Formats: sequence, C-alpha cells, structure tokens
Amino acid sequence: MTPESARKRSFAQIALLSLSFAVLVAISIASVYWLQKAREDNAWVAHTLEVQNQIALAQLQLRRAESAERGYVLTRQDDLIAQFEEAASDVVPRLKRLRDFVADNTAQVPFIDEAIASATARIERFRQVIALAQQDRINDALQLLRDIDGRRAMDTLTSALTAMRQEENRLFSERTTAADRSQALATIITTTGSGLVLVLAGMSIFLVRRSARARDEAETQLRENNLNLESTVQERTTDLREANEEIQRFAYIVSHDLRSPLVNIMGFTSELEELRSDIFRRIATLSREVAGKQSAANADSDGEPELEPADRQLSEDFTEALGFIKSSIGKMDRLISAILNLTREGRRQFQPVRIDTRELIENIASTVAHQAAEADAQIRIEPLPEIVSDRLALEQIFSNLIDNALKYLKDGVPGDIVIRGRQKLGFVIFEIADNGRGIDPKDHQRIFDLFRRAGTQDRPGQGIGLAHVRALVRRLGGTMSVSSALGEGSTFTITLPARWTANKSQEQRA
Repeated sequence: MTPESARKRSFAQIALLSLSFAVLVAISIASVYWLQKAREDNAWVAHTLEVQNQIALAQLQLRRAESAERGYVLTRQDDLIAQFEEAASDVVPRLKRLRDFVADNTAQVPFIDEAIASATARIERFRQVIALAQQDRINDALQLLRDIDGRRAMDTLTSALTAMRQEENRLFSERTTAADRSQALATIITTTGSGLVLVLAGMSIFLVRRSARARDEAETQLRENNLNLESTVQERTTDLREANEEIQRFAYIVSHDLRSPLVNIMGFTSELEELRSDIFRRIATLSREVAGKQSAANADSDGEPELEPADRQLSEDFTEALGFIKSSIGKMDRLISAILNLTREGRRQFQPVRIDTRELIENIASTVAHQAAEADAQIRIEPLPEIVSDRLALEQIFSNLIDNALKYLKDGVPGDIVIRGRQKLGFVIFEIADNGRGIDPKDHQRIFDLFRRAGTQDRPGQGIGLAHVRALVRRLGGTMSVSSALGEGSTFTITLPARWTANKSQEQRA
C-alpha cells in the first residue's frame, strides 16, 4: 500500500468512526429525551387515574354518609352515627386534596370549588337530620330528608363530580395516546440505536481486523526489509571499507611515488642555482673582454662579476623564477607529507580508554603556552566531563582547534580562548570558543573541505587541519559544527559519545 493510499484509508476510518460516534450520541440523546417524555406522559396518565380515583372515593364516602344518615333515622342504631362521622369527615378533606391535584387544569377548578361547597352544605343537612332523629323528632327528620333543597344540592354535587370525571376521561384519552406515542418512539429509537450499535460494532471489528491484518503485513514486510537492509548495509559497509582502504592505499602510493620526481626537481633546481652563478659570471667576463675593461686574469676570479644592467635584470628574473620553483616545491612537499600523515592516521586502529579531558587539554595548552604568550592570549579551561574514547585522536582534535584559535586571533586585541564541556543524554558536548577574526557564514562548510581555506590567507597552512578533525570526530561516532560571524569570533562544537566503543561501522564513517 502506498503512503497516499494509507493516508486516505486512515482518513476514511477516522471520518467513519467520527460519524459513528456522532450518530451514537444523537441516538443516545434522542433515546433519553423520548424515554423522559414517555415517563412524563405516563406520570400524567397516572395523575389522571389518581384524580378519577379521588372523585370516585369522594362520591363513595358521600354515599356512605347518606346511607348511614338514612339508616339511623329508620333504625335508630347508634353505630350508624359512628359510620356517618367516619364517612362525612373524609369527604371535604378528600375534595380539597383533589383540588390540589387539578390546580393545573383551569377547567376543573370551578367544578371542584362547586363540589366542595355542595358537599359541605349536604353534609351539614345530614347532621341536621341526625340531630332531629336524636331528639325523637322523626317526622321533622323525614320531612327534611324529602326536602327539595337537599336533593338539589346533591344533584349539583353529582353534576360537578360527573363533569370532572368527563374532563379527566378526556385527559386520560389524550395522555394515554401521548404516552403510547412517546413509548413507541422511545422503543423505536432504542431499537434503532441498538441496531446501529451492532452495525457500528461490526464495522469497527471489521476495520480493526483489517487494520490488524495490514499491520501484520506491514510488520512482516518491515522484517523482510530489515533483513534485506541489514544484508545490504553489511554489503555496502564491506564495499565502503574496501573502497576506503583502496583510497588510502592509492593516496599513500601516489604520495609516496610523487616524492621521487619531487626530489629530482629539488635536486635539479639546486643545480640550476649553481649553473646560474657560472653562466652569469661567464656572461660578465665576456662582456668585459669585448669592452676591454677587464683582463683575462680578473675574469677568472671567484668574486661575483659586475653585470650590465640588462644582464643584471636577467639574473634577477632568473633568481626570482628559481625562488618560485623552490617555494612551490616546498608547498608540494608539505602537502604530500600531510597526505601521507592522513593515510597513516586512517589506518590506525582506535583504542577507547578513560580520559580526564581537563588534564589532556591542560597538557595541550602547556605546549602552546609560548605561542599564546606571543599572541597576548589566554586559554581558559572550564570544568570538563570525563570521556571514554581514543586519547591520540582527542589530542589531535583539540590541538588542531586550539592552534587554529591562536593562529586566527584579531590583531591588537587580547585573545580569549575558552574550552568548556557538558554531558547530555549519553553524549559529551565540547565547545572551543575564541574572540578571533570569525568566519563568514557562507564559508562554514568550506572550511571542512580538504585543501580548502577561507578568509585572508596570511597564515601558513594547507587546508587539511579541520578536514582531518572532522574525519576523526566522525570515526569516534560524533558530530562537529561551527558557529561564527566575521569579527565576532568562532565557536566549534564537538559532540562525542560519553562511552565510545570501537567498531568497524563507526570507523568507516571517516
């Protein structure tokens, strides 16, 4: 699978899971809402049933009170008075509680108020009938029972309670329908949500299994690639090592073989210098013999002959040309020596040992103390961590950097060279900072190239030092960088493993 395909698949999976999550949240919210709505509708249905139940109980208690009242008038049994009081005392409080139940329904309030008034009046009439019967005024009690006003009050109460019952029946029908609808919607949403959960769970399982298969395939491919990579790296490392050794042998052979013609050139140049004296002495002698200014005896003298102006100029040009040749030969000889030293150093096997870096750098500073005094410079060594590495390589690294710092100080400014170090995450970081000329940022990489130099070329050198230092740092498994600007000094930063162990792969990095 290509990275683009993998990215699209990941995006699609994330989008699908996000959509699924949004759907589940929406279903959960809707389900909770409709369940709550169904609960509220059912509560209203129960409320309606409770109102109807209270109406029926109030009517029942009123009838019980009336029956007890009539029975007492007819039989004069005292226990009927107790039954009357029990039923009559419950009617009005029950109707008042019923009024609290229907307080939210403005249509019911007039009916319940009328029912309470009628019930109060009717019960008071019952008490009057019982009182007349207790006084043995039976005819008056019977006359009061047959009174039209009492019947009218009872009819009014019955009508009010019947109207309330009809209103509650209407509400019961509406609320039952609403409760059934809410319950049905809640059931549908819950069922649909459950189905979607199962579908999404199945899709998630499918996606997870597909991702797991893709991951397993990727891991298998990665293991195969790692095996191939290790084999390829090993082959390339072997080829690189052989190529590096071949280059070193070639450089050594070439440098060694160049010395033979160079020695011949140096010898013939010396002979040319000797021939120059003889040639120009003969020219001077011949010139004077022709002019008659000098005898043959004087012409054989060993002193430097006096030449004519044209011959003198020729002699000076000849001497200057020989000087250029000798200077170039000397430079070439130094370059060949440097190449030979590099090839010899490249073949040297590094040996890791524990090194007190402060002591090592103090020894280096003592060897350049005279040079530092002449340059009016101080070398400050701050606390440095110990390191396990190759001692000779570190000596060459710090010696070269300190020597460069002393070599390229600013004229007329006291030099200040600081060596500091710190340890971080298994590495040791060294910094060699100076207040010298500085290096133009565009030359920061150039200075590490072999035989390349930057800035004003007024100091001796072949452009090998920093290239050699970087090669050593790489062989030690580290990195090297520079931070500098013209006129602001330079800081060379070297990062090395705190505990370096020699291995061929690291040494071949040079």
